[in-house]
Amino acid sequence: MPVAKHFARAFAASILALAAASPLAAQDTIRADIAADMPWLMDIYRDLHANPELSFQEVRTAKKLAAEARSLGFEVTESVGKTGVVAVMKNGPGPVVMLRADMDGLPVVEQTGLPFASKVRAMSPAGIETGVMHACGHDTHMTGWVATARQLVKRKAEWSGTLVMILQPAEEIGSGAVAMLEDGLFTRFPKPQYVLGFHDAAQAPAGFIGYTPGFALANVDSVDIKVKGLGGHGAYPQSTKDPIVLAARIVTTLQTLISRELDPQDAAVVTVGSFQAGAKHNIISDEATLLLTVRSYSDETRAKILDGIKRIARGEAIAAGVPEDRMPEVKLADTFTPAVYNSPEFTTEIGTFLKSRFGDKRVAQVAPSMGGEDFSRFYRADPDNIKSMIFWVGGVPLPEYNKAKKEGIEMPSLHSPFWAPEADTVIATAAEAMTAMTLKLMKKP
Repeated sequence: MPVAKHFARAFAASILALAAASPLAAQDTIRADIAADMPWLMDIYRDLHANPELSFQEVRTAKKLAAEARSLGFEVTESVGKTGVVAVMKNGPGPVVMLRADMDGLPVVEQTGLPFASKVRAMSPAGIETGVMHACGHDTHMTGWVATARQLVKRKAEWSGTLVMILQPAEEIGSGAVAMLEDGLFTRFPKPQYVLGFHDAAQAPAGFIGYTPGFALANVDSVDIKVKGLGGHGAYPQSTKDPIVLAARIVTTLQTLISRELDPQDAAVVTVGSFQAGAKHNIISDEATLLLTVRSYSDETRAKILDGIKRIARGEAIAAGVPEDRMPEVKLADTFTPAVYNSPEFTTEIGTFLKSRFGDKRVAQVAPSMGGEDFSRFYRADPDNIKSMIFWVGGVPLPEYNKAKKEGIEMPSLHSPFWAPEADTVIATAAEAMTAMTLKLMKKP
């Protein structure tokens, strides 16, 4: 789930030591308590990092973390939505707050050079053997989840309500949140009024926090277009309907969906990631295949773009004289990741709270990203009754960040085989933020 480079710009004038955070009240020991736990937490992190599992294969991971939650006194249910975990702690009357972390790794061969780098190999659902790596930082998310659980249990006397902590599978393929919801996440277990989560960021200094009211991440659709032609000899194109030329026209015209049919302030992306056709120099093929990723924010814009793709594919085929029975086939992938919408007033309120805790130089509002996250599913399950927020925690070591900005060096992104966040800082920052936010929402009267 890549993060927009707008994040880096938001902090360009605030690259100071992390100690610049505002002082905490004398009785507030969250930061110190997390620091005391850090050696133990880093052992968990290194184990998770060295043993990643692909989407819906998170069996070892789920078992390990379920045991941690159970040892803290949570009522734990495993195998929710295939490999998901739900941990519930009831602590008197009050709101239901859900904290979420995602578990799955990516089919990436790790090249970080870390002493605990993953050497795991696994079989993908497509039957391809691949290396596996936590190239999106989900190992920091899970460790932060454990750290937060530990702090909230330690402070049970300070809060009242029901805490629901979930470990979600298969975020990387956009299917895990749906699987948990369809398996009764909001019916078998207490339904939340608040849903919180975080994601590490590869374009921001370690320990900095970014938040985005409203749309924060995009709708993600995958579209396949099978362009049909009439094949023949490359020397006699007049007797064919060349699907490569037709597909090229479609690729070009698709760009006008964004540049000429949408309001310039309505952000969207149509990218053709694959163009496949032909097998020999002198043969005009019968078919060409285009694979697209489509990004948008609102449901209305999404529908307009998807309808436009179908219209353009058909229109260009008609213009090329393709027979009616050879019109392009446009297929929308079954898996759709809806846009993440952070409840605006709630997010702004929490952002102000985080600034008061960490200081203005560590917290900033950032622009939305065109990346995708199925965290969106929880809010969309009941938007009238759930307030939701996901926020960013920077992971780039500060010296590396400063050097990259000074010398114009491109930093590894999320999903890169070289991405190695400053894990202890990400975990400590996220756990402190999640703990403090939860205590604020569940504070005893």
